[in-house]
Formats: sequence, C-alpha cells, structure tokens
Amino acid sequence: MSSSTATPPRRIETVRFARPTTAQEDEKPKPRLSVKYDVLLHDQLRKNTKGPWCPSFSVAFRILVLIRFCSAIYSNISDCDEVYNFWEPLHYLDQGYGFQTWETSPVYSIRSWAYIALHLLPARAVRLLNLDKRQSFFAVRAALAILCALCESKFYRAVVEKVNPHVGRYTLFLLATSTGMWSASSAFLPSSFAMLCNMIAFSYALDLPSRLNNQRTFTAILFFALGGIVGWPFSLAVSIPFILEELFVYGKDKIKPEAYSAWIAGRWARLVQGGLLASLLLVPVVAIDSLTYGKLTFTPWNIVRYNIFPSSSTGPELYGTEPWYFYLLNLVLNFNIVLPLALLSLPALLVTRFVEYKRLGPRPMADESSPFVLLTIRLAPFYLWSAILTMQPHKEERFMFPIYPLLCFNAAVALYLIRGWMEVVYIKATSSPYKASRSLIFGTFTLWVILITSFISISRTVGLIKYYHAPLDVVFHLQNIELPRLLNVTNLLITPTPAEPVDDGKKWVSTSKYEEDEKHQVDLSPLKTFGGLKLCYGKEWYRFPGHYLIPEGVQA
Repeated sequence: MSSSTATPPRRIETVRFARPTTAQEDEKPKPRLSVKYDVLLHDQLRKNTKGPWCPSFSVAFRILVLIRFCSAIYSNISDCDEVYNFWEPLHYLDQGYGFQTWETSPVYSIRSWAYIALHLLPARAVRLLNLDKRQSFFAVRAALAILCALCESKFYRAVVEKVNPHVGRYTLFLLATSTGMWSASSAFLPSSFAMLCNMIAFSYALDLPSRLNNQRTFTAILFFALGGIVGWPFSLAVSIPFILEELFVYGKDKIKPEAYSAWIAGRWARLVQGGLLASLLLVPVVAIDSLTYGKLTFTPWNIVRYNIFPSSSTGPELYGTEPWYFYLLNLVLNFNIVLPLALLSLPALLVTRFVEYKRLGPRPMADESSPFVLLTIRLAPFYLWSAILTMQPHKEERFMFPIYPLLCFNAAVALYLIRGWMEVVYIKATSSPYKASRSLIFGTFTLWVILITSFISISRTVGLIKYYHAPLDVVFHLQNIELPRLLNVTNLLITPTPAEPVDDGKKWVSTSKYEEDEKHQVDLSPLKTFGGLKLCYGKEWYRFPGHYLIPEGVQA
C-alpha cells in the first residue's frame, strides 16, 4: 500500500479598495416624516415622530367612489317625493312624458327646473350609446356617486389638514361606512345636492379666517349659496356660524385696539361682496324656472313662503307631523353609535378645555382668537340644524341630509377628545408619558369603535337592500321576466340565434338570448304592437320607482 500526504489549501488574500465618495453620498438619508399641518387639535403623544397614516385625496376618492357606485346600483328610493318631484320631471325633459305633481305646477312652482335640468346631461349621454332608458337612470345615479365621492374626499382632506389627522381618518371611515351617507349619496334630491355643496363649503370654512385669505371667504360663500339657491334654500342656515366667524372672529389676524374699526369694516365689506357675487347664481335659476313655468318665478322664495308663511289651507303640516324625538330615532338607525358621539362633541370640547387645554394649542393673547371658540364654531352647525328641524312639526329623513357629513365630523372630534382623556388618565396612573406613547390601548380603543359602528352600519345597509328593495325588484322582474314571457306566449318574441357548440371534450349546454339576469337583453320593441300596455299600481302608487325603470311600450 502506498500512502499520500494531503496538500493544505492555499490561502489567498485580497485587497479591496473603497470607491471615492462625495460628501452628499456619505450623509445618511433622514427618515421622511409626515407633513405637519397648522391644525386646531394637537396630539400630545409622539409629537416629534411620524404622524398617523392618512390616505391621500386620490386614495380616499378611489375608496369612496367604489362604495358610492355600489350605492348607485343597489340603494333604494326611500322617498316617493324623489320619484314624483325629480325623476318624473327629468323623464319628461328626456323622454317627453311623465307624471306631474302640484309642486311642479305653475300654481305653486316650488320645485326648480334648473336643478332638475342639471341631471339631463348624464341621462342624454346614455342615449348616445343606444342604450335604453333604464341605463339612463343608473347613469344619473353614477354621476351623483362620482360627485359625492369627490366632495367627500375634499372634505376629508380639509379635516386632516385643518383640524387633526386622527380626526380626518375617523371622519373618512365614518363617511365611507355609514348607512346615512349610503342613502344620501346617490339620492336625486335637493337636500342631497345641498349636502354636496356644504362639504365643499366647509372644506374651505374649516380654515381660519384672515384678511389675507379671500379665497376662503368667497369660495365658501359661493358653495353655501349654490346649495341654497339651486338646491334647498333652508340649507343656508348651516352657514350662520361661518358668517358670524367671518364678521367677528380674528382667526389668523392679530388686531390692535386702534385698528379694530377698520378691520371689522373690511370683514363686513368682504362678506357683502361675496354675497353679491354669489347672488348672481339667481340669474340662470330664475331664467330657467321662469321659462318652464311661463311666468316670472323665484323658486327659492316660493319654497320658503309655502313652508314658513303658509295659508290656512297650505303648509307642510298637511303631510303629517312627528314628535320631537323623530330625528333622534331616525339618526340612530342610520348612524347608530355615531349619533351619541356627535351629540357629545361640544360637551367633550368643554371638558377638554378644563382638563387638557394644551390639546387645543397655546392659550391666546388678547389680540388672538381662542382655539376653543374656533372649534366650537366648526361644531355648531350640526347642533343648529338639528335644533331648527326638531322644532318643525313636519319631519322627514331627507331633511337631515345636508348635515350628514358634519355629523360624522362632530363624532370624529368627540372620539379624538375621548382618546385624549384616556391618555391623560394613563399618564397620571403611570407617571410616564413614554409608556403612554408606546401603549396600544388608545389606538385599539378607537379602532374598535370604528369597527363596531361600521359593522352595525353595514348590517343596516344590507338589511335595506334585502328587505326593502322590492319596488326596484318588481320592475326588474317586469322587464326581464314578465314582458318576455308575454311576448313569448303571443309569438312576438324575437328568437335569438343559438350559440355555436364548441367541441372541447366537455358537455355543451345551449344558451338562449334571455337569461334571468341582465347579461343578455330581450328585444322588447314588439310591445308597441299592443297599442300601449298599462301598468297599474293602485294603492301602491307611492312605491312607483319612476318611468325610467318602466320599459318603452308600457305606461304606468
């Protein structure tokens, strides 16, 4: 046997030369912090760290528009006034026929044809695509859904940047999930239009007044006026706190006593100028309404006169009265625990003023506005509107639509302030602000509140679709089941060409032109040979969803 000695591995040493670097490359990148805003409510924990994540305008819009499109497709028509006072007049403008109520007659003329005509464009756009008028109905709703999502996104971002990022996030989730916003977002009603205008107006009004910020004043006045003149004139009451702030509150201005007279004169002059410019909206409204009614017509005044100064034989009380707690019960259905939070917002702010004033910012000097007053003004419209409507004998759910977003905002402020109280108690119990900043208790609390109210709201929304959708389901069944069956038994049904079989080794199933869904539409044009079919609702007239959902060749 021969033996061999193993050769040890060769050790190789290398030298690595570092490439030359510049001073800029040697600097470590600094962590990117979120943008700090000049807000009304100030976080007391983690003040020098990255703030809470808040969706951008684009992300918020994409989230909201998906939800609002679902509302446009599946939400109910909850008020027969929406059908007879708005969908039917629009159908008349679009198709040439429709029901008329006393509100749109020249005798009373309390409905604005200018507002109705705004919705004609999406309805007519569908006709250019050779689609039937059923698609026009959903095109109008889709347009309203897009507008609502845009307004909500604008309002939400204003809350983030002007009030507090936490409050903005809460507001976004409450807007997105609440049943009230689901119903109001795609409703063809002046109160819904006023709600959209109020959101844009408040997205500017949340900023502090200043003699240098004319855009805030003029834009807010314009949209408040747009909602009141084109939409519903009573919605102008929501702007009262804004007007008082514009006239008497310093905001960002610092005024010495000797300059106060000139300052307040300038504020009054600016408000008057904005009001005069906004009043120009009356010109096209009065022109369109006068043309349609055949006489000079000032529709906003007619609405106010009929409801506020009725004669012995007129007035809203003719259509029913409700007890003072009607809106409390109705808002609980649509917003559940969000309503108690909204009602608690102003008392919570008062408690915070004494318990944790630093959350409101530094204490004001003699020539500065109090943060407490500034936030109170922004919470006041919800209380003001609720008080006004509660005192009215005649009450309806849609009357509350203009302040639905403000209800969510007030609730978000209350939730944030309650979270602040929890932080104060925790710090006093542990004597450690650091532990409080690391604790998950506060975020978990607000998360569970949002999850609980979202679950209740979604359950309510699903319940409305499942149990109250029959008026829309009936006309869908009529168009897609009963009328094709009628054509079939009368040998007028146009037989579709059968599908070609495909030899792919699987069992071939022939499909027909008509199925139970709307994937394949049946040609209903032979219905005209019957000389005019009549659809009778009888005592169920208030469940009629409008001629847009009744196919051509059939009249209700």
